[in-house]
Amino acid sequence: MEEKDFIYSNDRDHRKIGKKLKFFIFSDKVGSGLPLWLPKGTIIRNNLEKFLIKIQKRSGYEMVITPHIGNKKLYIKSGHWNKYGKDSFKPIKTPSNDEFILKPMNCPHHCEIYRSQEWSYKDLPKRFAEFGTVYRYEKSGELYGLIRVRSFTQDDAHIFCTYNQLLVEFDNVINLVFYIFKFLGFTDYIIRISLRDPNKIGNYIGSDENWKKAEESILESVKNKNIKAIINYGEAAFYGPKLDFLIKDSLGRSWQLGTIQIDYNLPERFDLYYRGSDNKKYRPVMIHRAPFGSLERIIAIMIEHTKGDLPLWMVPYHVAILPISNKNIIYAKKILNLILNYNIRSFIDKRNEKINKKIRDSESDKIPYMIILGEKEEKENLISIRCHKLGNIGKFYYIDGIKKILNKINLYKF
Repeated sequence: MEEKDFIYSNDRDHRKIGKKLKFFIFSDKVGSGLPLWLPKGTIIRNNLEKFLIKIQKRSGYEMVITPHIGNKKLYIKSGHWNKYGKDSFKPIKTPSNDEFILKPMNCPHHCEIYRSQEWSYKDLPKRFAEFGTVYRYEKSGELYGLIRVRSFTQDDAHIFCTYNQLLVEFDNVINLVFYIFKFLGFTDYIIRISLRDPNKIGNYIGSDENWKKAEESILESVKNKNIKAIINYGEAAFYGPKLDFLIKDSLGRSWQLGTIQIDYNLPERFDLYYRGSDNKKYRPVMIHRAPFGSLERIIAIMIEHTKGDLPLWMVPYHVAILPISNKNIIYAKKILNLILNYNIRSFIDKRNEKINKKIRDSESDKIPYMIILGEKEEKENLISIRCHKLGNIGKFYYIDGIKKILNKINLYKF
């Protein structure tokens, strides 16, 4: 979507649209900043996960799963407790006096996965990906819908590679982010090179040598790909520099979505290594990356950019089947079963409402297609198809009509 076509207004607010379309809610009883995903919103999340899993598999990523909590010692070792402890939930004490905290980051867990076995240079790069839910105690005044929350799921991955593989891997992740943004329709975004603040070196871990290598690699990659980027000192992660992708919300504020980070420091802290061709131990380089940033934030931005008219592959339901009366329910169930066989997400509106009311509600709910069934349609094995915003398409023999909808949906499959 071009910036000139994007009118910043309140009717794009993802909080209002998400509530109206029953995608997600917040509950005071559950807690501020802890979203509850309703059935339709869960379908959207699952579709995004399927999309990313599919393209990650093409790039050699392996999916992993890690716990929602970890021993406090893990985060002390990684440096996250020292850096983010004040923004984390208080530790959970066990009867044996061990302390656990809700996971603020996935990377220490992935380091332990890498460390669980010995690797050769022939095995690298290793690419571990996870939809890992993390928890951070953001201040109440900083919470904002799905964009800034206390519980969010990162589309996280960590690549462990040799120094000679670093630039190729970093370039490949940039290509992945560009592909995702293009597929989602994001054309207006800022790319930022986030480096250390040279006046506050104490805020970062690791040697100057490692920081210099990491920062030079990012600058070289951006230059080689001829990317227009701004440099911002002081925005680096505490363990390494990064390349950030920022996009605007409906109020014109920029938020970070994708991020790619180079890290020499966690491999040292966790004593990670691989065997070289000379059988000696060498440190891998670690790349942190999250193209969406988080599922919560990417969904919020998508809702605002589309006003809730999400792409066909992402929508909770493709089709609403609207029987004119209860007499047509059996025929509606027949059509539903056929549609489900084609993997078209659909449901029957069984409410005892007039058909015009059902159509208006389906339009308001932004259902892409409606199938209207009355006595004439049932008698002649027809379906009447209506398209969101466009109105009636026509009557079709039911198999032909279903295939017509399927062909439209297939145009937008990833």
